[in-house]
Amino acid sequence: MQDQSFPTPIVTTDAVVLTLEDGVLQLLTLRRAQPPFAGVAALPGGYIHTQEDHDAAGAITRILREKTGLGGFHLEQLASFSGPDRDPRGWSVSLAYMALVRRKDLGELAEGVALTPAYEARDLAFDHDDILATALRRLRDKGAWSNLPALLLPSEFTLPEIQNIYETVRGTKLDQSSFRRKLNELRLVEETGKTRQESAGRPAKLYRLASGAAYASRLFDRMI
Repeated sequence: MQDQSFPTPIVTTDAVVLTLEDGVLQLLTLRRAQPPFAGVAALPGGYIHTQEDHDAAGAITRILREKTGLGGFHLEQLASFSGPDRDPRGWSVSLAYMALVRRKDLGELAEGVALTPAYEARDLAFDHDDILATALRRLRDKGAWSNLPALLLPSEFTLPEIQNIYETVRGTKLDQSSFRRKLNELRLVEETGKTRQESAGRPAKLYRLASGAAYASRLFDRMI
């Protein structure tokens, strides 16, 4: 039995879903239909259903499918956010997740779902500005040791394309020779044996992610 002398906090889960469109890192948002913050853009999220959800990861997977129609991609736990002021309905805690998803895998967005440049997103509902800032900081500070950015790549790509992905996600330029040296040292990519003619010059070699590289860690720990 719940001890009524200790009120139960609101427990929710939210997702920072990022993609790349036209060379810009984009954030998936959902316009809220109900108060609080009705009509305001927010991260997809909602209540954890204790009778239905096995855990928080299961909850955010369910919520994304119900509210956006999306799913089937890797979600990584980001952080927890809590306190008496983040939700006007009461003391609350949110278990936040993040995902990087190829734009084509998002398909046609449902009504109320939109993409906005991630580094320009402002005035989201609740404390979602803070959650987004934490996710972007994770990418800038630790995108170097994770190959999460590689999840945005098509199945085949050139070396300039993979470097551009990492630069866009991290918001910084990378030294080309250092980047390619790390790719070779860590065996993140492998040649496909194919080429692509991109200009009047020599055809560019096409690469793919190496087998077993999908979720390796500490890939670029000392990137220059």
